[in-house]
Amino acid sequence: MERVIPLLLDAGLEVIAVQNPLTTLVDDAAATRRALARATGPVVLAGHSWAGTVISETGGDDKVSALVYIAARAPDAGEDYGALAGGFPAPPASAGLEHADGFAQLSEDAFLNDFANGVDERRARALYAVQGPISDELFSSHTTHAAWHDKPTFYSISRNDRTTSPELERFLADRMGAHTIELESGHLAMVTHPREVADLILLAAGRS
Repeated sequence: MERVIPLLLDAGLEVIAVQNPLTTLVDDAAATRRALARATGPVVLAGHSWAGTVISETGGDDKVSALVYIAARAPDAGEDYGALAGGFPAPPASAGLEHADGFAQLSEDAFLNDFANGVDERRARALYAVQGPISDELFSSHTTHAAWHDKPTFYSISRNDRTTSPELERFLADRMGAHTIELESGHLAMVTHPREVADLILLAAGRS
């Protein structure tokens, strides 16, 4: 979100970037709730990829006014998201996960060509250098709440996504009745299309 945040700040929004530990859903949700406790006024929660699960779990907070999903997961409460995703085309990036000591990371090839497709190579390599390890147990977590049932939702679909199936993204956006945009982007739309992503967040915040 490094390219989106300055645009939001320029528009007068307070921005808090949550650093998910990527250990368990409970840990990630706790990190978001700590950020919510610090925030003032109505809050728009924006989540990319896995963070869509986190904002679905935590978005029921009274401070939250809207949810923005960026090529993101959006499970229903208790849903087996892996089984749901299995009904859609398998994205190429999944074949590049490398596991060691209870954690997984994408191989360099999968990160550059599938996770960061569409990002210029220099920036993609810098992002690869700061890739965080993901607990092997993380993606099998089940949410206890799906805030998208109750809050206004916005979804940015990445048409050229090689990490999450675009068809799955369209299904999720349609299921939640989200205000939806589609971008000619890979998985990292906030890197390649920061203006469009920022505008969607500003729309969710009533600043369009």
